[in-house]
Amino acid sequence: MHDTSKNTIGFILLSHRKPLQIYRLISKLNSLFDYPRIVCHHDFSKCDLSIENLTKNILLLRPHIETEWAGFSLVKATVKALRLMYETPDSPDWFVLLSESDYPIKTAKQILDDLASSPYDAYIRHERIKYETYKYDVRPSILWQKNSYERYCTKSFSFHYSKKHSAQMNLEIRLEHPLLTKSFLPFSKKLLCFSGSQWFCANRKAAEYIIDFHSKGNALTLHYSKLRYADESYFQTILANASHLKLQNDNWRYIDWSGGSATHPKTLLMEDIPNLIISSAHFARKFDIDIDSTILDELDIITF
Repeated sequence: MHDTSKNTIGFILLSHRKPLQIYRLISKLNSLFDYPRIVCHHDFSKCDLSIENLTKNILLLRPHIETEWAGFSLVKATVKALRLMYETPDSPDWFVLLSESDYPIKTAKQILDDLASSPYDAYIRHERIKYETYKYDVRPSILWQKNSYERYCTKSFSFHYSKKHSAQMNLEIRLEHPLLTKSFLPFSKKLLCFSGSQWFCANRKAAEYIIDFHSKGNALTLHYSKLRYADESYFQTILANASHLKLQNDNWRYIDWSGGSATHPKTLLMEDIPNLIISSAHFARKFDIDIDSTILDELDIITF
């Protein structure tokens, strides 16, 4: 058992597949952090999960939200989990957002010591999304920033023409410049757009701000509710525009994009252990027990 008196930690688990991997992650968190509060949102429409196997520290969100990849449903599931986490007694000082594909790569002492000494309210990847970058920066390395601008900061209109004796015509007009989009978007000089990885870690102060902000049903929430990939910008934009919060542009997550696609990172294998050991990250992703479970066995030894 580890001394968690300095800072308490909880976990929000968004899951939708691989029950055995979910049970293994929960078991690992329980052993590392002495049965911490874990709020689990499991999408039962994707696969079943035997709740008889869940320990008493697990708070299961019911009814579940049917989630879809890159959908706003992921944002709603996360906020619903945050509410359950922080609107009940003895809420943790910090929470970490996880999926069943994540696994700890540091000891509980290392993770808790980092949180206890932290001057920040949230560890979240966040880059400002700007028109100038979208329009004029030609570096391939910032392609995702250009994609982000197109996703969140442009406005498209579709027109369909159909005449009796001619083929149907589809016309789309997309507004890009901020002067043209400002009437349709929530962004301004006082509310900037940010984007980054979906996975993050934050303290109670940041969590309560997210819950309060989302509950007000403002223009920003309405805007993102209609968009794809909202999970990679909504929380970043909320937190990075909050002047009373201090953010670190790091999410303590090891993710290897070198061997994956533009949307899915590399599945980590035993060969990745040396990189995981030297990383400063607390957790890594993505793991798949059907592809390589021995890497998790090795991490269990390293993080014991």
